[in-house]
Amino acid sequence: MATTTVKVVNSPKPAAKAAKPVAQAVVKAAPKAAKVRVESTKPATPAVAKPVEKALAQPVARPPVKALPAKAEKVKKPKLVRDSFTIPKGEYVVLDALKARAAKLAQPAKKSELLRAGIKALAAMNDAALKAALQAVPAIKTGRPKN
Repeated sequence: MATTTVKVVNSPKPAAKAAKPVAQAVVKAAPKAAKVRVESTKPATPAVAKPVEKALAQPVARPPVKALPAKAEKVKKPKLVRDSFTIPKGEYVVLDALKARAAKLAQPAKKSELLRAGIKALAAMNDAALKAALQAVPAIKTGRPKN
């Protein structure tokens, strides 16, 4: 086995800092730090040093890196349009009944959500079914009712 000896070497003083104004407090010099150098009494042989250098020169095998989940693209919120319309009292009551029915199904819905769902259902219909649905709805006079 190789024996090792330890020598303590004092490090040079730190570089002087720029002069500070007299109004500031004087900074005390930091104590000298000691460097520790380890020397081996047995010299390293070139045959031993070369395999170590070759081993260090070769890339280290790393574990496979897990792919990070791709950031979901930020979906732009659609621009909202505020509108008003006239609806018969009987159909308005049906909206309330549909709200209660949705709540029983553990899917509470607002009136606007019910109307939007109805629009999607109408859009999914073929032409004949859409025409039949529109004929089932009586036409009403538009505008605000007179008081």
